[in-house]
Amino acid sequence: MKKSQNEPLEFKTTGDQLSLGVEVELQVLDERELRLTPKAQTLLDACENKKFDKEFFQSTLEIKTDICKDAHDVEKDLTGSIDQLNMLAAANGLAIGASGTHPLSDYRDHLITPSDRYAQLIDRNQWIVRRMAVYGMHIHIGMRSGDDCIKHSFFFFHLLPHLLGLSASSPFWQGKDTGLCACRPTTYEALPTAGMPYLVKNWREFQKLYQFLLRSKSIQGMKDLWWDIRPSPQYGTLELRFCDQPATRDEMTAIVAFVHLLAFWFRDHEEEWNSKHASVKKWIIRENKWRTLRYGLDAEIVVTSTGRTRSLRKDVLDWLDRLSPYIAALNYGRFADILRDICFKGNSAQRQRKIFEKTNDVGQVIAHNVLEYRNGHPDWLS
Repeated sequence: MKKSQNEPLEFKTTGDQLSLGVEVELQVLDERELRLTPKAQTLLDACENKKFDKEFFQSTLEIKTDICKDAHDVEKDLTGSIDQLNMLAAANGLAIGASGTHPLSDYRDHLITPSDRYAQLIDRNQWIVRRMAVYGMHIHIGMRSGDDCIKHSFFFFHLLPHLLGLSASSPFWQGKDTGLCACRPTTYEALPTAGMPYLVKNWREFQKLYQFLLRSKSIQGMKDLWWDIRPSPQYGTLELRFCDQPATRDEMTAIVAFVHLLAFWFRDHEEEWNSKHASVKKWIIRENKWRTLRYGLDAEIVVTSTGRTRSLRKDVLDWLDRLSPYIAALNYGRFADILRDICFKGNSAQRQRKIFEKTNDVGQVIAHNVLEYRNGHPDWLS
């Protein structure tokens, strides 16, 4: 029996507090030209891995992990899927890429995956949704309750610049340097149910908001909320959706580990944090997001309601110092080292620009991205 829209939205907690789940969106490329090609279904047909799934465009393939207890499990899970995908791609004359945008692709050339839901999205959003040929990583964190989920979301609003700066990998769009470190999130900003979410104080308020959005026909369900941070009540998780797709497996897992560390810290320091951050200033969150889109880890973020600023890179490094007991307890030292390397040596956006400055060839940037993905770790020496 179909649920009434007036019934409370149930938060189906699994009891696995701070468990992890990850979704990554990858580019399916022609092996010779390294251009996007609508052959994701070819790879899906070649295997029976339920962790592989189709996406809006036929040149995108999504990989999902199982529910994982920690970042080590995530790394093992992703490695198994990525290795299988790479073998399937090679056997079919294809290659795989991982970055927030394909530097040369033109969204007008992409074929959309046949689906009733995708057809509805196009009918409602038209050109806005058609241009979203972009790639991101979504991270799910297991929550004890809906209220717990809302509390953690307020905390992670403040850490959005840190995670976005570390993952930034979309400086190019249709062959041009955008001047941004992450242009991908800007494609979402125009959608009415994407970008920064409406702020609510607790799960009850979220239920009221959700019911209003349903009654007003703004959405048909939770899947239509493409917010940067959203509850996923069907899974019992908080979902972070704002990261660019990290360029390498090492960066994927290190950023997931950072999220996990932060969640543990907040669990143990919630009262302390809330005493210093009694209210969420939406203008500050929005401003800090913009500064990170523009400057990446070089951004100066606003850290007080009076307008005081601080280096985003330094704030990431200070957080890693603050998290040191949790790094030791979870055996996350290697992940922390990768995060520090990103801060000191450069994120994907900086590495891509470095290649372009040397070669003046966007094609070489794509080749660099594909090789980095294949090797599984950043190449800071190119």
